[in-house]
Amino acid sequence: MPRRTDSWDESDVRIRPNKKGTRPRTKDRPSHDDAVTGRIITVDRGRYTAVVGEDSGDERTVIAARARELRRNPVVAGDFVSLVGDVSGDPNTLARLVKIQDRTTLLRRSADDTDPVERAVVANADQLVVVVAAANPEPRTGFIDRALVAAYDAGIEPILLVTKADVKDPGELLSNYTHLDLPVIISRTADLKASGIDARSDDGLSARLDSDAVAALRAHLGGKVTVMLGHSGVGKSTMVNALTGAERATGGVNAVTGRGRHTSSSALALRLADAPPGSWIIDTPGIRSFGLAHVDPDRILRSFPDLSPGTDDCERGCKHTATAVNCGLDAWVEDGHAGPTGEARLASLRRLLGADPRMEAQEAKELGSIS
Repeated sequence: MPRRTDSWDESDVRIRPNKKGTRPRTKDRPSHDDAVTGRIITVDRGRYTAVVGEDSGDERTVIAARARELRRNPVVAGDFVSLVGDVSGDPNTLARLVKIQDRTTLLRRSADDTDPVERAVVANADQLVVVVAAANPEPRTGFIDRALVAAYDAGIEPILLVTKADVKDPGELLSNYTHLDLPVIISRTADLKASGIDARSDDGLSARLDSDAVAALRAHLGGKVTVMLGHSGVGKSTMVNALTGAERATGGVNAVTGRGRHTSSSALALRLADAPPGSWIIDTPGIRSFGLAHVDPDRILRSFPDLSPGTDDCERGCKHTATAVNCGLDAWVEDGHAGPTGEARLASLRRLLGADPRMEAQEAKELGSIS
């Protein structure tokens, strides 16, 4: 019988099966025109929680799994993503995350200053609040400087929040940053008999959070996405609770080691209470090191505007490290252009530029946990 050739259709075509799967290979990908947009608020063990229909009458929370083709792309709190499948948000339903939308900012870190692998922390943040305690645990300028460099590099505006100022005067610490255009908010633990905001300490006892500091910080947060970053035990989650009405676990400081206890295991985006739409706070989990391997040395230098003009007198190719010969930064500091804390600031800059993993490891050991 002659072969029929005049009326073939797709059912006449035999396809060799893929040895690694049951579906034929294809380069075509679905367009997902029906996808909805969600804001990732937390990630937990391969499941992504997103808010869909934000600030509308149909707002809902959707749980999603990441599509296979995105398995090498990190999805973090703050990301806007495209979701398909069951996006109803009903119990026991699971949507599929098929696209990470373009990011405006991305806060990153590396494990240490020599690790080439970047780790995304949060996406699409406008501000970074660096939280340190004036004492218990003791603050370290190394951590503050690293956080500031990461913020400036990502295009995120930093804010410094100093807690427990009633325990120790933070003036010496803050003198390192007088030359920066850096908003600073100081918080003191309020007397229980005075006006303040109720909080809960790790032992369950009632405490009072400085209401003036809460109000001062709130004034910076309306209509913006803000990341909170700080050591365990500095009062970060307590402040988040006061601003959002949430009940994030709070932890104290170990009396033996002087370090805070981990209380958060994943980043979580929370709405700022009584605020305009788009006002979010992202509380971050513990980070034991904040490496800057992903930041170019020139960008690190630009994060020290009180020092960078001194490089105009450097020889060509100067690395500005402690071993550099005829570095203009030395004369700049000696002549007082960087203020009374110039020497300490220069030492901090050179620790970052030196990219010595032993130094970064020592800083991480001194800092303890970051939560």
